[in-house]
Amino acid sequence: MSGREAILGRLKRRLAREGDLEAARAGEVMRRLEEAPAGIVPARGQLPDRERVALFERMAEAVQASVEHVPRMADVPKAIAAQLRERNLPAAVRIGADESLAAMPWEKAAPMEVRHGPSDGKDLAAVSHALAGIAETGTLVLASGADNPTTLNFLPDLHVIVIEAADIDGDMEAVLARIRAKFGKGLMPRALNMVAGPSRSADIEQTLILGAHGPRALHVVIVDG
Repeated sequence: MSGREAILGRLKRRLAREGDLEAARAGEVMRRLEEAPAGIVPARGQLPDRERVALFERMAEAVQASVEHVPRMADVPKAIAAQLRERNLPAAVRIGADESLAAMPWEKAAPMEVRHGPSDGKDLAAVSHALAGIAETGTLVLASGADNPTTLNFLPDLHVIVIEAADIDGDMEAVLARIRAKFGKGLMPRALNMVAGPSRSADIEQTLILGAHGPRALHVVIVDG
């Protein structure tokens, strides 16, 4: 065997050993990720169902959102129509392709014009269906996509978000676990929008202004069902 062959042979054997070590390290990393212990979760949101929903409502109202309850999904359009009248807004809303919203009896909330798809910036009111709610902060979580276009979160003056009481979790960690279970690896939404109250800013002279970067008003409809 020549010196060149001996050197190349040693290099090949060393690279093979390092490859085995790298595979072992990668396996250990994956094991640790899969078995990672849960972080510390505050006890505030760890409540029975009714108390958890009540906490969500209190926290949402604390950040200037208005909240109401309806018994069933079918009752949502009438509740929204009443909100529009109360706020002196036209009887027209924009929704995405969400199946739950599309199946609602909008025709019974007459006269109500329902527009579909992303907002072009000219809509005064939009309706979205929240994926989940976080009780400890009163936050609504919306997944981006055709079902609930992100433009509805930012462009209209009034944003109405519908959430089912069963989808309100105590804390953000529980919501993120729910999202992972729902979509799975490789199918996650491109973005999650976390909404807590209407848009507001106090950047100028520390004076609170609503609607600075999005809706002036947020109304939450909780379906108790």
